Amino acid sequence: QVQVVESGGGLVQAGGSLRLSCVASGFTFSTYNIGWFRPGPGKQRDLVASVTSGGDIYYDDSVKDRFIISRDNAKNTAYLQMNSLKPEDTAVYYCGAFDYFTYYWGQGTQVTVSS
Repeated sequence: QVQVVESGGGLVQAGGSLRLSCVASGFTFSTYNIGWFRPGPGKQRDLVASVTSGGDIYYDDSVKDRFIISRDNAKNTAYLQMNSLKPEDTAVYYCGAFDYFTYYWGQGTQVTVSS
């Protein structure tokens, strides 16, 4: 059974930090790309950061130099270190594991940044 479970969200003041975790099971984690997403203006899930199965990393401009994505294949876990948080980072953050054919989603974790 496939499971993707996010954790680590919470309430933090502007300028603070949080680390999100994404633990996966039921598929070969190391062969999947991992992305962190949050709802955009149209409520679609916008990609915030991703790390491919080969280790290539992408950041959206809005989080570049503030967020750090990483993965530990031995633990089937991905992380999103979020620094210098801003109120506009407030959102539900979703972890997605994907390849050419398949997307697996977690249930999301709420991040709220107060000003």
